[in-house]
Amino acid sequence: MGKTIAIVGGGLAGCECALTLADAGIAVRLFEQKPAVHSAAHVSPLLAELVCSNSLRSFELTSGVGLLKQEMLDLHSHCMAAALLARVPADKALAVDRSHFSRILTEEIAASPHIHRVERCIRSLEDPCLWEEDIAAVVLATGPLTHDDLASSLAQTIGEESCYFYDAIAPIVWTHSLDHTVVFRASRYECREADFDCSKGKGDYLNCPMNQEEYERFYNALSTAKTVPSKDFEQLKHFEGCMPIEALAERGASTLTFGPLKPVGFIDPRTGKRPYAVLQLRAETCSGETCNLVGCQTRMLHAEQERVFRLVPGMEQAEFARLGSMHRNTFVHAPTVLDPDLSLKANPHIFLAGQITGVEGYVESAACGLWLGYSLRALLGGGTLPKPPTQTALGALLGHLERKDSPFQPSNINFGLMPPLEERTRKSDRKAAYTVRARTAFQQWYQENTKYLKKEDI
Repeated sequence: MGKTIAIVGGGLAGCECALTLADAGIAVRLFEQKPAVHSAAHVSPLLAELVCSNSLRSFELTSGVGLLKQEMLDLHSHCMAAALLARVPADKALAVDRSHFSRILTEEIAASPHIHRVERCIRSLEDPCLWEEDIAAVVLATGPLTHDDLASSLAQTIGEESCYFYDAIAPIVWTHSLDHTVVFRASRYECREADFDCSKGKGDYLNCPMNQEEYERFYNALSTAKTVPSKDFEQLKHFEGCMPIEALAERGASTLTFGPLKPVGFIDPRTGKRPYAVLQLRAETCSGETCNLVGCQTRMLHAEQERVFRLVPGMEQAEFARLGSMHRNTFVHAPTVLDPDLSLKANPHIFLAGQITGVEGYVESAACGLWLGYSLRALLGGGTLPKPPTQTALGALLGHLERKDSPFQPSNINFGLMPPLEERTRKSDRKAAYTVRARTAFQQWYQENTKYLKKEDI
């Protein structure tokens, strides 16, 4: 048995897995198709590129994803460490400067004496590079934008067609092009504080307030905007956690005001009253020179995006640094094609990590790669690392991949993936109860498996 792990894909899962293995002195051969080949959504030559958003979502322990972040930090996650170094203001969320984040991980990969990066587009699981004598196992961490040829090869191997859904990207605007006599800076609910003055520039978000007439004009334009059509042979299936704004609008005129454009917790400094709707913008970079339109992922044609979003007060002269787009995300039906250790039932030499397994989200993808890195470390050392209990965030996420629900769909981490609480708990206390139980279970599991979980275990 060889002692080198081949990893295909330099996204979050691939980088996390590679660096976790390298921490233990295990040789890694990292195959990455960039910069020679890019997917339709990738634009940077750097590894660990964040495509859809720069937000890693909530950092609060009483949220599923916040809990998962803490468990990853306990497990010495390189992605979480990079995110903290590249953090930009985003209230209770963890958002990052994309370029800074990717550069940190790219430089870590380059500096590791145990990781050899190979710039090669792997188009088949039969590629001879994956079957050299020194390779113990192959990790497929190509993400939701897996090259079509490799996706076809994987489908042939597992004996069925890969599942898929469509994901959308939100536009980014240049901050200087906004009308700051209309747009105000505030985080939700800050405007309710007695000493808070929205006009003085506190808060982490820029906000575009709309009255009812302005919202209805925007909504009507959005509802009639032309969108990119799906291909004839593809069924259009959106991931519920990242719905295009125009698809949400189809559910009714009030849907957006209870969703991404909800005005609760804001006061328009021009009127002293709560707006009818609010479109929020979140800083994309540490300098704040560009902003992401929060919750406005879209599949509208580019010209339509410019027309529709410029109807939002404060964005009449907006200059777009990037327009939104749609892309197809590929994932396997994990419960039927993966063993519990994330290896393919059809070929136990090949493991999957990240979003291609059916976990959804940046944090979840990195967590999957982190887990597989530790699991392979134990395997190469002749041992077996037990999975965290399903009462933990990581254990619940991995458990999702074994559930034979029909139909199987990608999922973010959430408390609904965990077992119900043993005792009846008031609704207002449930999140805290899930968190306390998860932290206790994780710490016990960690202590029982310390020999496998050291950052350096050569």
